[in-house]
Amino acid sequence: MIEIKSTIEKIFPTPIYFSNINRKLTNEEKKFVNFNKKLLMKNEGNYTSTNNYILENEKLKNIKEFLGVLVKNYFDNIVSPSENITPYITQSWLNYTKKGEFHHTHCHPNSYVSGVFYIESDKGDGISFNKNIYQQIKIEPIKLNTFNSDSWDFSIKTGDVVLFPSHLQHCVKHRKSNKNVRTSLAFNVFLKGIIGYNHSLTELIL
Repeated sequence: MIEIKSTIEKIFPTPIYFSNINRKLTNEEKKFVNFNKKLLMKNEGNYTSTNNYILENEKLKNIKEFLGVLVKNYFDNIVSPSENITPYITQSWLNYTKKGEFHHTHCHPNSYVSGVFYIESDKGDGISFNKNIYQQIKIEPIKLNTFNSDSWDFSIKTGDVVLFPSHLQHCVKHRKSNKNVRTSLAFNVFLKGIIGYNHSLTELIL
């Protein structure tokens, strides 16, 4: 039998950034989140708050500041821009998902990075990401890995924050738990500053 020595390098990976708020919501924050359960619109599979600038409310000021710190950390360590660019949160909204409900596969146009803060979740809750690339030839794998998979699932827990490129398709599969209503705060991030260079005709002033 031939002994094979080889290495496999991963290039151009997709960053999925995880953190946790490491504290419980204050009573004021909880009351505000619960109040918005009464002001919902039907989404495809679950429900979303009618207020889609939820982080602009003073009651969520501390949460917005914390998420802003994570967003900056994401940019400093992953994007590492050479230009003076400031990321900022644009739209933000609450999602409520009960047993049997789901969140359809989607991405976030007009956004550079998107994030989800999990306010309340149960064991078994997660987020799924899908490969966006069309495959002309599709070979079914006998063993799944990060190279051959069309989707990848991550478990989440209360307090977790996930950041990812906005173009990346994601979804929430049909929920099995009936203990708590899965409550998440989703948000988009865009940029302020100057991207590119004037002399190379790539300048974009934001």
